[in-house]
Amino acid sequence: MGRRSQEDRDAMTVEIGFALVSAAFLAAAAFVAVTMTTVSIDLPRTAERVLVRIGAVVAVVVFVARLVDVLWGFPRRGSRRPAAVHGGPQAPSQPSQPGRTSPDS
Repeated sequence: MGRRSQEDRDAMTVEIGFALVSAAFLAAAAFVAVTMTTVSIDLPRTAERVLVRIGAVVAVVVFVARLVDVLWGFPRRGSRRPAAVHGGPQAPSQPSQPGRTSPDS
């Protein structure tokens, strides 16, 4: 395993930030979805507490699941980068002759 370039470290930082923000948003949405009935329906105090606890558990599970999903997929998505990024030969972006297709198309 070689040293990571600055570009790789920046991509990882952005991916971690995206994972945290999206996980927090989805966890908050899940919490609100579960506990919304406590606002709209007059429930006994015990039922409200139970729903809030269930909402908290669901929010934690959604947060962790989203975080793992995004970060687990990052190395696989990163491996599909063009060969030129990894130091290999760069494929031509245009055909060699105008009006013709490239041989590998």
